[in-house]
Amino acid sequence: MAAIDPLTAGAVFLATAGTDAVYVMFTSAVVARKRVPAATWSSIWYLLSSYAVISYTDNWVYVAFAGIGSWVGAYVTITFLHRPPGGPPVGAAPE
Repeated sequence: MAAIDPLTAGAVFLATAGTDAVYVMFTSAVVARKRVPAATWSSIWYLLSSYAVISYTDNWVYVAFAGIGSWVGAYVTITFLHRPPGGPPVGAAPE
């Protein structure tokens, strides 16, 4: 097993945490049927996820950091994502 670079591990963790946070916002915009916000969140989602994939393709151990980051990103975003009563989901900004 190759050595783990802490900087790369941290970057993969943060990239996947951000990816899942953005995915939650993307899903919220899709549910609200807001095209521009959904498309914007989608592009950010792919930029973040591509970094993580490129980073851990050389060493499978980074997949663990990606998985943990993904879990943390979704959990934190859902925890702090508040929807006003009767209003559209957060992330579904008007077009």
